[in-house]
Amino acid sequence: MAMRAGVIGVGYLGQHHARVFSELEGVRLAAVVDTDPARAEEIAGKYGAAAYTDYRKALAAVDAFSIVTPTTRHYEIALECIRAGKDLLIEKPVTVTIEEADALIDASERAGVVVQVGHLERFNPAISAVAPLIGEPRFFEAERLSPFLGRGVDVDITLDLMIHDIDIILSLLGRHSDPVAPFPVDIKATGADVLTGRIDMAKAWLEFDGGINALVTASRTSPTKARTLKIFQRDAYLLVDYQNMEVRRYRKEGNEIIQEALPVEKKEPLKEELREFVQCVGSRSKPRVCALAGRNALKVALGIGDLIKRQNQNLR
Repeated sequence: MAMRAGVIGVGYLGQHHARVFSELEGVRLAAVVDTDPARAEEIAGKYGAAAYTDYRKALAAVDAFSIVTPTTRHYEIALECIRAGKDLLIEKPVTVTIEEADALIDASERAGVVVQVGHLERFNPAISAVAPLIGEPRFFEAERLSPFLGRGVDVDITLDLMIHDIDIILSLLGRHSDPVAPFPVDIKATGADVLTGRIDMAKAWLEFDGGINALVTASRTSPTKARTLKIFQRDAYLLVDYQNMEVRRYRKEGNEIIQEALPVEKKEPLKEELREFVQCVGSRSKPRVCALAGRNALKVALGIGDLIKRQNQNLR
């Protein structure tokens, strides 16, 4: 029997959740929810689903939801869905606060529902290609720049864009130590509110046990778009280009630096993410980006944001 899927919030990103659910095998897109009736009808009609303006009225028609609303509404919607026994994919960041994230984790464990957090870059094929090559990483440098698009401005840039790279770095470090992602032992950060009254650009230095460091930059005020991750280790320097789904390795051979492009099987990350969600719902297994992973990335991102805000307050 096909899993009945629903999407709550069908704006820029949510419409693609609806599209992918309508394409996946073993899934029937049963409901599209949006507070704008015309938008709900448009997307529902496009993919053969029922349209709703109130997610509560769709609960009986759906087995699992994607929640793709503004972050500030994640907690209240997710909690009610969990209490109704619905499996969830919650777009990142999982919630606005750690307290909310912990409450959702507790509620989902008591209800026995699957909760996956939408950290999309985990499913970028470039990350899948580079992960097996990471042996003893010493330094990460991530840069995530975007022109101002007017989306995601309900939260700081640390929660909108930087959290992607925080999650990736924690997950890659977790592969080489404890299965639970390690937290930084120290954080240094700077940033500024430029356009929105929230933090619009940020730079953070993260120090981990074992002398591993990371420099993470995010901005929504850049004239150009960039999504890169550099990983430095003893035997190689690895460059990940998220946008083009490319990986390059630079290594020393004799007195020369050899550059090679590594094979990457290009796939749509969102389709891979939702396919895993459907599989986890069917098998009742924990997703690779479980609620705890989303909570851990949120904790680091909030720590960076709080540090920047304290510093900026002292300058006023």
